[in-house]
Amino acid sequence: MQLLLIHSDYIEYGVQKDTPVAEEIEDERRKGRMEEVLVAFIAVESVDETDPTDVANQAAEEIKKVANQVKAERVLVYPYAHLSSDLSSPKVAVEVLQKIEEKLKSDLEVARAPFGWYKSFKISCKGHPLSELSRTIRPATEKETKALKAEKAKSYWYVLTPDGELITPDKFDFSKHKKLEKFVNYEISKVRAVDKIPPHVELMRRFELADYEPASDPGNMRFYPKGRLMKKLLEAYVTTKVLDYGAMEVETPIMYDVEHPTLKNYLERFPARQYSLDSDKRQLFLRFAACFGQFLMSSDMTISYKNLPLKMFELTKYSFRKEQRGELVGLRRLRAFTMPDLHTICMNMDQAMDEFKKQYRMSMDVLGDIGLSTSDYEVGIRFTKAFYDDNKEFILSLVRIINKPVLIEMWDQRFFYFVLKFEFNFVDALDKAGALSTVQIDVENAERYNISYTSPDNLESRPVILHCSPSGAIERCIYALLEKAHMDAQSGKLPMLPIWLSPTQVRVVPIADRHMARAEDVAKLIEKENIRVDLDDRDETLGKKIRDAGKEWIPYVVVIGDEEVAKGTLSVTARADFKKELSPSELIALIEEQLGGLSKGPLPLPMRLSARPRFV
Repeated sequence: MQLLLIHSDYIEYGVQKDTPVAEEIEDERRKGRMEEVLVAFIAVESVDETDPTDVANQAAEEIKKVANQVKAERVLVYPYAHLSSDLSSPKVAVEVLQKIEEKLKSDLEVARAPFGWYKSFKISCKGHPLSELSRTIRPATEKETKALKAEKAKSYWYVLTPDGELITPDKFDFSKHKKLEKFVNYEISKVRAVDKIPPHVELMRRFELADYEPASDPGNMRFYPKGRLMKKLLEAYVTTKVLDYGAMEVETPIMYDVEHPTLKNYLERFPARQYSLDSDKRQLFLRFAACFGQFLMSSDMTISYKNLPLKMFELTKYSFRKEQRGELVGLRRLRAFTMPDLHTICMNMDQAMDEFKKQYRMSMDVLGDIGLSTSDYEVGIRFTKAFYDDNKEFILSLVRIINKPVLIEMWDQRFFYFVLKFEFNFVDALDKAGALSTVQIDVENAERYNISYTSPDNLESRPVILHCSPSGAIERCIYALLEKAHMDAQSGKLPMLPIWLSPTQVRVVPIADRHMARAEDVAKLIEKENIRVDLDDRDETLGKKIRDAGKEWIPYVVVIGDEEVAKGTLSVTARADFKKELSPSELIALIEEQLGGLSKGPLPLPMRLSARPRFV
């Protein structure tokens, strides 16, 4: 909560127009005037939803204290949303304001201006040292919800090796595992905010992939044509991979009723991460995962054990999480993001663990195709002690699949809906980690959402549910690729994107105007094979064109001059490793081999560079 306390000679106000969330008021409350009054301008914030009563009590005590200091006997409680950009739901705001009003009445003469109305007001501030004061009120930590306590619950950290050694981090030798050491430090410290701009932010702008949108909420990005192409290719690839795995694709709403009986309890786990909005006197929230829609759909289905494991998939455009502002930098952590979300309904824990391992391997394959090898990310595996004691060999088998030490987080008891989860985490140039792939074994939500299946003996049974995102957020994949390329450059390697995700895969560069006709023919020939090719027809020197292609990390640059026109060949420079003379068909065959059947898409900009606008 934000408080602005003004000791005033007088304040008078009048309502002008109601908003969609306006509270109903009597005619006498449409205007008001108070003299010799302490005016409490109040903005109730989303964090206050964790304990509205505590926040109201704290605010009332602070207002009483200031009223006593300035010797004011009258208080006006005035809703003032402009003090914060992170407001609570209207329902909670009114509840808090009413509680404050009631608490103050025992000691002071109190009035409350109506909530949800546009109001005009005049105020005369007294001007003494205590006449203008501001306060920030936060819910008491000892009164946190069960979910928030879970997020801060004590956990035990270890490193588990492929040999089965469970070692505390202070005893583990990180000399050959520097990235793991950075990941361990990041996780244990829990410092998520960044103090400088990560390298991928400069790269996403320089390549005109994405940028901040100043007209939107922080953490909502704009994507330019090249960035949109990369997103679309990744989305199509992950979707195809999951459908080939046997999932059924569905689509569910992005907003839900806060008061829905099934959802209400689940939402308490994430009280400060929700976007709230009001519609037709109902309070809604924007989803932060596809769980809600898929679980509600599953509860209405008739499911037999013969249908299991049953897999449902949605590529959410978008999921929304109101992350902390200091953590919102570039593409690593967003408030609106595209998440491939797979849920698998399993008959029992044995079937769930079998599918868990399959999805673990699938996630490795997905990241490998995207361009991230097992050396590019670190593994975190989290579980309850009871699950570990019962399934040590299973967990060790996951470590042996990745074949390197992993970070373990263990809890004495289960606070969350899962008993086991893993994440593949990319560690960037600032030593921050971004979780990519994940799979979780959920033992709670089948009961909460009344999801059941008919067992072989015709009994209604509760399933075990897996949550899986084989790639993690699509935007975060682009972040990881850009950060990886930057770190490659820092270590002396040539930075580049995977060829299948490069917005331009081939650039054709004519040396002079007389070579333009041949360059156009070559570009059209390559384009027919669904390879993204462009043509540098600008009035620039050959050296400048070659340098610009290098700055854009173009995988293949084709130069056409007199000799190439005469011989019908191409002078091809591959960014990766060679420069040689090839025929057009040889170049096409080489690229097709490198693509290996991965998703294709058209060039996102005009073929001729001279026809392109600048976005940044």
